[in-house]
Amino acid sequence: MNDRTRTNVIINIARTLVLTILSFMTFPWVCRYLGSASVGIYTWCNTFVLYFLVLAKVGIPNLAIRECVKVKDDKEKLSNKAQTFLLIQMVTTLLSFGLMCALVFSVKDFATNSEIIFLLSINFLSGAFSFEWLFIALEKQFYMSVRSIIVLALSALLIIIFVTNPSDIYIYALITASVTLVTTVINLVYSRKYISFRKTMPYEFKQYIKPLLVLFSITLIISFYNQTDTFILGFIDQGKDEVASYSVGVKGIDVIIGVITALSTVFIPRAAICYAQEDKKYFNRLNAYAINICLFIVLPAIATMTTLAKPITGLISGNYSFTDDLGYLNAPSVLIILSSMMLTYSISDIIYGQVLLPMKKEKYYLYALLGGTILNIVLSIVFGKYVFKTMPAVGVAVGTAVTDLLILAYLISVTWKWIKKAIFNFNSLKILCVTALIFVITFFIKDPLFNLLISKNVSHVAAMIIELVGLVVIDAIIYIVVLGLLKEDLVSSFLRKKNPENA
Repeated sequence: MNDRTRTNVIINIARTLVLTILSFMTFPWVCRYLGSASVGIYTWCNTFVLYFLVLAKVGIPNLAIRECVKVKDDKEKLSNKAQTFLLIQMVTTLLSFGLMCALVFSVKDFATNSEIIFLLSINFLSGAFSFEWLFIALEKQFYMSVRSIIVLALSALLIIIFVTNPSDIYIYALITASVTLVTTVINLVYSRKYISFRKTMPYEFKQYIKPLLVLFSITLIISFYNQTDTFILGFIDQGKDEVASYSVGVKGIDVIIGVITALSTVFIPRAAICYAQEDKKYFNRLNAYAINICLFIVLPAIATMTTLAKPITGLISGNYSFTDDLGYLNAPSVLIILSSMMLTYSISDIIYGQVLLPMKKEKYYLYALLGGTILNIVLSIVFGKYVFKTMPAVGVAVGTAVTDLLILAYLISVTWKWIKKAIFNFNSLKILCVTALIFVITFFIKDPLFNLLISKNVSHVAAMIIELVGLVVIDAIIYIVVLGLLKEDLVSSFLRKKNPENA
């Protein structure tokens, strides 16, 4: 892999890790001071608003990246395309907001929480104009990383200062929505360095109608599929406590999924260029490299999260006993069940963004999500409402995990020619075997270590934190050292001296 791609990968991973740390500083605070009921209401309302954000974007980001990459060295043409997508965005955003308002004022459950919904709608009213896709196409990874870290750090500070009781849910919603607003303002100012907002060429809207309809359908269904579980659970669980448990469990896997999907900002533009130039060799290498990174990060994460689910969800929610009034009782079980999605969802996202999208065969992803969404709704209702009556969050998690696995199986089957060697190879087997090793080590050490700490008069909370941090560090050391000895590709590429031929 060339130096620029490798550098962008490192920058993206570093950014995601920093943002994850900031998230882990604020989310436990929010869970503790807002309580499970308020967190559940916020999560449910945010899920509702996200549908209209997706509706407003109508698939523009992915199409804009693909189109802007082609003309990124020509400022006039790049400006024309950016202006075209901005105008489309303005119309769709207004239509989306109008539809949202109509639903809020006509459905009782939405009207009851209308204040929070309208506060959160700032996300898509401002986010639709963020031009994030422009900077992805231009591969401005360093700028996006620095900006995101500064804005999120400020929002984390504001949350810690102002969110101190359940009634502060409105302040919390305003702060989180303001993150998008500030990001949009910064992007608009910085974008003038690369594009002009003065019209110099005619706009060609017609050529984008068909691909936008396809990508819009995909994006809408992706959002619907991603949020269906939480949305359905909100109707099953009227008190919203189970929604809170589910959101805590999801928060654990979102960390890893966020790392992998963040890498799309590096690989999608590169993959689009390589396939357009018919550089199939580099195209295949790029996909193999992305899958390698995915497996390297995801597999040990699954091993760690399934064995240390209680301390992880305890750290996220601030409820370390899972028996008191803070709630989040089913969060560990949700995390264990959904941990498989770190693998299934991440690989599916890579197949879509780096294989199907450059090849203009995104219709297969559309088919997968259509079937998956219907199946997810059915399974979530069956398992959440009837099979696991007393813990619907667990039932919905089972339905979602099964659906995601079937979607991945379908996507692998339709892209077998391009993806089989990237996933199924000897290097992947090395990662799998070492993952199994750290799973066994963690499983047999965690309880004796926790009991030892308790016997030394360490508090319950401190013991869980020490157990979690200590075992993660031990696992990481064993994982890297053993993979280094086995000469795993990714570890070896960072350990060996750079060869001019690889530059």
